[in-house]
Parts: sequence; C-alpha cells; structure tokens
Amino acid sequence: MARSSAPSSPAKEPGRMKQMGQVFQMTRRNDKAALPLMLLWTILPVVAGILLAAFLSAGNIIGQVLYVIAGIMGGILGFLLVLGRRAERVAYRQISGQPGAVGAVLKSALRRAWQAGEMPVAVSPRTQDAVYRAVGKPGVVLIGEGPKSRTKRMLDDEQRNVKRIVPNVPVHIIHVGPDEDSVPLEKLPKSITRIKKAISKAEVYAVSNRLNSLSKASSLPIPKGIDPTKVRAPKPR
Repeated sequence: MARSSAPSSPAKEPGRMKQMGQVFQMTRRNDKAALPLMLLWTILPVVAGILLAAFLSAGNIIGQVLYVIAGIMGGILGFLLVLGRRAERVAYRQISGQPGAVGAVLKSALRRAWQAGEMPVAVSPRTQDAVYRAVGKPGVVLIGEGPKSRTKRMLDDEQRNVKRIVPNVPVHIIHVGPDEDSVPLEKLPKSITRIKKAISKAEVYAVSNRLNSLSKASSLPIPKGIDPTKVRAPKPR
C-alpha cells in the first residue's frame, strides 16, 4: 500500500535580518547615493563618540566606554534611518506612473490626522487617469493622477462637487503626472502636509464623513495596476 505524502508545510516568511538585507540590496541597486549616505551617517556618530571619549573623559575608562557605545548606537540608528528613507524613495520611484500609485502613497504615507485612502473618487475607464481625495487640517486636497490635459476636467468637476457639499472648506489641487510642473510621487506626502492649516481636527472628521456619505463617486473601484497594500518598503527596526 502506497504511503500518503505528508502535506507540505507553508513557506516561512524571511526573518527580520533577511528582510533588512533584501531592502538594503534593493536600495543600493536602485539608488547610487544611498550607500555613501548610509556609510556617512554610520561613521559620523562613531567618530563623534570617540572624540568625545578622548577629550571629555580622558582618564575615565567608564566614561570613555559609554561615549564609544553611544557613538556606535548612534551610527546604527543613522544607518537605519537613512536606509528607511532611501528605500521608501526607491519604492515610490518604482511605482511612479502606474495606475493606483497615488492611492498607495496616500494610504501608507499620510499620518492619522488625515482622512485618505487608496480609492479614487473619479477615474477615467479609458485612460485610467484618476482623482484622489484627502481631508486634513488644510481642508480638502484633490490629487490628479495623470497628465494635466486629461485630469483637469475631472479635478474641476470634483472641486465643484466638494464645494457644493462643504462650501466653507478650502479645496486644494495637486497634480501628479508627467508634466514638468507636476509633483513627483515621492514628494507627494510632503507637498500635502505643507499646505497651511485651516480647520480643526474635529472638523476634519466631520468633513470627511459628509463627503463620504454624499459623494456618489466614492464607490469607484481602484484602477488596475499595482497592489497598494504591497507598495510600502519594509522599514527596518
């Protein structure tokens, strides 16, 4: 009688160090400036710790050891911070220009004070150009994904819709696309958060809930292109 084969065990996810190694290799290959910056911010704190140990704790062994350890820990922290920032930038560059990229960034990069998601509020079935909406203390921000010549009309329509629903809330427009004066995808979160604040935190939730409940376009599906849940580069800890 033939033996039944044992069920194959599910593949294990890579460990933390292996994930960090994969992120490092991906970042180093796609960002030439990443490695020099990581080395610089690793070496500087270590050198600073050694100099402080030599000049401020001369003859004090315990003090010297503590300064050196602090320098090493600072170097590790500097390496991880630079790696996380550069890896995130590389990830954004890799998805730039794909349908749904703006939604992925809004979902993963904006803070909790903002009400935004990966779902577009308007989308062109033919070109896959889309308009996304974020609500925060600056008011309502509409982001066009695609060339200005194709997204301007959708943005104007959505702006009129927003002003009809919440007439006293400021509306800001940002373009993300191939045009020279458009905002690069990697700079989108910073461009949004730099807008001057105009409403309170409580008003943010009230505006967001009102727009979601009254806007018929909020049920549109995300354009086919990328999986926004998999776009965020793993952040080493």
